[in-house]
Amino acid sequence: MMHFEHTLIQGTLLKRYKRFLADILLENGEEVVAHCANSGSMLGLKNEGSTVYLSPNTNPKAKLDWRWEMIEVDGTLVGINTSRPNSIVEAAILDGTITELTGYEMLRREVKYGGNSRIDILLSSPSNWEATDNCYVEVKSVTLKSGKQALFPDAVTARGAKHLRELMDMVKEGHRAVMVYLVQRSDCTSFNTAAEIDPAYTSALREAQAAGVELLCYQCHLTPEEIKVIGRLPIELSND
Repeated sequence: MMHFEHTLIQGTLLKRYKRFLADILLENGEEVVAHCANSGSMLGLKNEGSTVYLSPNTNPKAKLDWRWEMIEVDGTLVGINTSRPNSIVEAAILDGTITELTGYEMLRREVKYGGNSRIDILLSSPSNWEATDNCYVEVKSVTLKSGKQALFPDAVTARGAKHLRELMDMVKEGHRAVMVYLVQRSDCTSFNTAAEIDPAYTSALREAQAAGVELLCYQCHLTPEEIKVIGRLPIELSND
């Protein structure tokens, strides 16, 4: 479970622009510019007039006073801040919610590996340095939905395919490698790749799975106070 430092402030989305900026009308009538920490297309998550939630930016060096955290879609809160999932997954590993990733002695974030990359989470057991004791965990934020199915990605992602190849390399070296899809909404019943958006990513994921990369998908429940991982979703990969 991840608690926000401050309870989120409600507002109305006026527009998202230049990828990382959003104009928001607060309940008190003040219009503010919020940082949008999401480089994706945000398909279905940027309709003007939607209810959104912001957190105050407490970093004195920040250029903007607000960060856009969530949007309400059909009565469900969806987390759009892609800087949050690693912390959410870390908390869910440490509290035992993601049972498949428990049992390791050490958890580290942003460790260098592969082709000049950093793994989101590295799990290891320093008391036993056998290769199989190391687990490389890549985390992807999932916000797109079609029907009751969560989908990834929401735009073509060559970077995502690169991460899959690097996880495959870790498996070849004898390590454990896991791709975790974190669905930042609570209204889905399964997970799939968005093959119509990026068929190459679907192919790369199938290749990675065949090579031994493990796939996990977990769903979250969101409130203006916290984001909590609530359960695992079945993965139903698209056909090529």
